[in-house]
Amino acid sequence: MVTIKDVAREAGVSVATVSRVLNDNGYVGADTRKKVMEAIAELNYSPNEVARSLYKRESRLIGLLLPDITNPFFPQLARGVEDELSQAGYRLLLGNSDENIQKELDYIQTFVQNNVVGIITATNHVDYKIYEALDLPLVLLDRASENYPAVFADGREGGRLAAKTLIEKGSKRITLVKGPANIKPAQDRFQGAIEELSQADVDFSVLSTTSYSFEEAQGWAEELFDKFSDTDGVIASNDIVGIAIVHEALERGKRIPDDVQIIGYDDIPQSRLSYPTLSTIRQPAYEMGREAAKLLIRTIKKEPGVEQTIQMPVELVERKTTRKD
Repeated sequence: MVTIKDVAREAGVSVATVSRVLNDNGYVGADTRKKVMEAIAELNYSPNEVARSLYKRESRLIGLLLPDITNPFFPQLARGVEDELSQAGYRLLLGNSDENIQKELDYIQTFVQNNVVGIITATNHVDYKIYEALDLPLVLLDRASENYPAVFADGREGGRLAAKTLIEKGSKRITLVKGPANIKPAQDRFQGAIEELSQADVDFSVLSTTSYSFEEAQGWAEELFDKFSDTDGVIASNDIVGIAIVHEALERGKRIPDDVQIIGYDDIPQSRLSYPTLSTIRQPAYEMGREAAKLLIRTIKKEPGVEQTIQMPVELVERKTTRKD
């Protein structure tokens, strides 16, 4: 493992000089700085960010907790967070909780032990009071709470928009796939869709689900058509479930969108690659990640007038699983 002493030896300078270059602290001549940077590149040296933060008493580490990195929506959030933090000179520690509260607690402890200066979380256990003892800035991402700053999309409007679209495009027997009860954004979408469907001259049914996972999505799709075989419109709980429903409809000989129209939610990259391509409600995941990072940085710096909630707009993305007007 390459050390700072190896860099100093390669550059022909003292360890103190290399340290000044790394920490941008104190005067170092241009030629000397160049030698040090060339030695770092040649040896592929990577300074220990935790050690540097302890030495300088100024950490540049941020913790990010995601509930399920196999769901393509969450890496989009993470990329937005990382890009914004990197631009501001911060580094990211990533944790995947798998919706497991013990794993979430373990990652929080790991973040604290690594001297993070703030945490962004997109998990679902904020109301379990596991964050109350933390003396750290916290921002919620794709979640909302009265107790913490938060960045989220307008889920209720997204649900309304999905329902309104199917109604306007002629669906009369609509199935609404309700997302997991413990995930507030899923319930916001559900409530928005119910509000719109209840005011329309259509029949609608509800299929309750307990996860967004790839493993279970196919099962939900099969159950949907077993229970509601004559449905001619489906509002999926997310794109993963939506794509599974597309596949199952085709397996059963249904024509899309003539026999059944399907709308997903999130606009993950895979929704553009399914066949037929999936109409969906787009959440601006990357932009949400960047906004959460900005909000956390402003909170860390204790800037005045920092927003407590940032609600971002959603939009309909029409592809091939809904009819043309």
